[in-house]
Amino acid sequence: MRGIMAMKRIFTLVLIVAVLLAAGCNDTEDSPSTEADKVTYLTAFGAVGRDAFAWVAQEKGYFRDAGLDVTIRLGAATGENVKVLSAGQAQFANLDMTGTWILAGTGQARDIRAFAAIHQQTLVSIIALEGAGVTGPRDLEGRTLGAATGSVNQLLFPAYAKLAGIDANKVTWVNAPPAQLPALLASGRVDALSTFLIGARGISKAAGGKKTVVLPYSEFLPGLFGNGLVSTTAVIEKDPDLVRRFRDAALRGLRYTMEHPDEAAQILKKAQPAADVTAAVGEITLMAPAVKPSGEIDKNRVAAAIATLRSGALIPPGLTPESVVDFSLVPAA
Repeated sequence: MRGIMAMKRIFTLVLIVAVLLAAGCNDTEDSPSTEADKVTYLTAFGAVGRDAFAWVAQEKGYFRDAGLDVTIRLGAATGENVKVLSAGQAQFANLDMTGTWILAGTGQARDIRAFAAIHQQTLVSIIALEGAGVTGPRDLEGRTLGAATGSVNQLLFPAYAKLAGIDANKVTWVNAPPAQLPALLASGRVDALSTFLIGARGISKAAGGKKTVVLPYSEFLPGLFGNGLVSTTAVIEKDPDLVRRFRDAALRGLRYTMEHPDEAAQILKKAQPAADVTAAVGEITLMAPAVKPSGEIDKNRVAAAIATLRSGALIPPGLTPESVVDFSLVPAA
């Protein structure tokens, strides 16, 4: 009798375990998926030091920790990146915010919103080689300038020229992909470049070590923002948590990059073998004064920047801070 009772107990336990296992298997159909969210991110300008933080976030596992599977795609300056984002071919990008706001003010890029700043001030500059006769803004008249196709550099130039007292119509432009710009200057096909000042060391190296002359746009256009993380209103409205997770992981990568520029440059080189480590370290180092790893975007500063663009006749009235920045997603200062 005792043997029969014992067998019943064992049978009952086996039955309970079987039921629990079956229930557990069935629950997986309704439980949240642990699969990472796949997203595509566009760099601002190819594979250079200013964009190294994205590869750092990927290498260090920051994206993975945030539940993201990120494909990093090389960007091709503001205008081209906006087209890719608006077409839904990427969810996030590192864009020049000033250039994006100029496009928004003229009826383009209306669906793009910034949610974190990479550069708290514009780094757009004129860069020439020493001895080429360009030592100040007035020397640009009658010259040929190179710039990336669809970049903020050319969009912002009319306001810079006006305030610097030169005739923008007396400047000839040559557009080229970002990676080809240093060679344009080194070969003498252009007299100067309109590009980011942090690229000066890479440009000098491409020109055989010649020293550069840098004319920052900020001398005449203070208060403008540089690069920032952006997305579309469609992505933001559908999944704001996705945006926050991407934001935090990317800014974590930015913080590590600024603290370890040499390692960040090596990580960039590992992911993109054509990248120049020396130039990358130079960019990361030179952009440090413009970076707040918190990614904050001050609303009053955005309003002032929009006013500057309006006074420079680059955009008509009507653009507001809320129409270009989603402040509900901006990290706290």
